[in-house]
Amino acid sequence: MKILRKLFILSLLFFLTSNIYPATVVRGRVTVKGSDTMVILVQLLAEEYMTRYRGKIIQVTGGGTGIGVAGLINKVTDIANASRPLTSEERERIKKAWGKEPKEVKIALDGITIYVHPENPIKEISLEQLKSIYTGKVKSWKDFGWEDRPIIVYTRENNSGTYVFFKEHVLDNEDYTNRAQSLPGTGAVVDAVSKERYSIGYGGVAYSKGVKILPVKTDNKSKAYLPTEANIRKGLYPISRALYMYTCNYDDPDVKSFIDWILTPDGQKIVSKVGYFPLK
Repeated sequence: MKILRKLFILSLLFFLTSNIYPATVVRGRVTVKGSDTMVILVQLLAEEYMTRYRGKIIQVTGGGTGIGVAGLINKVTDIANASRPLTSEERERIKKAWGKEPKEVKIALDGITIYVHPENPIKEISLEQLKSIYTGKVKSWKDFGWEDRPIIVYTRENNSGTYVFFKEHVLDNEDYTNRAQSLPGTGAVVDAVSKERYSIGYGGVAYSKGVKILPVKTDNKSKAYLPTEANIRKGLYPISRALYMYTCNYDDPDVKSFIDWILTPDGQKIVSKVGYFPLK
């Protein structure tokens, strides 16, 4: 917990300073911006990398996948962390800015996890049921055989890659209900769900502390699965995804060295330590 608290404070400081001073790519320092889902993971990776390779400087900030992608488009970051693949429009804008295609690197596996309060008696949930909650068609826990109380719906902000991925793969690109409360990070969603008995939220598997995780099934006839490493590798968990880094500076030795190290067994051990799943 001390490590997570320290990293949260560092992340907040980086976020504040990055909004006060104009950011530019500076050689000799690798800048990484983007996904809040990935920020703790990449901060720990950077910390270990800088410990092993003295003199290397890796600056990591969050803000959401959209912030990282915008940073790459505006050429103010070396690496964009993304919890979803780039869109074709984003790829074109990056290519226009840099004169070349961005390099895509998968660094970890994840399953978008459904959080409810520990006192919630629901045992599992289907994609269709999730869609009905998040589009506002179902508003009460009574429809799930529980108390007749309003479902408090928590979501991420729209610059979040997790928000976009959930909208595409669970809501089938329908709009979120206007009752959904947007929160600035996965940690905030987990914190809110852990305190609100009648709430539901979603986010990365590594953040699921102090909440109940619901197994998810594709439809009402399917078996429900938890977002475990085995279930994600076998393709059984319905809301699985990769976590990405994008860069147009892979030919820079410092950028290449950091990304390549993340893919080594030592780097992938940290992926597991944080709570995500290694690529192999």
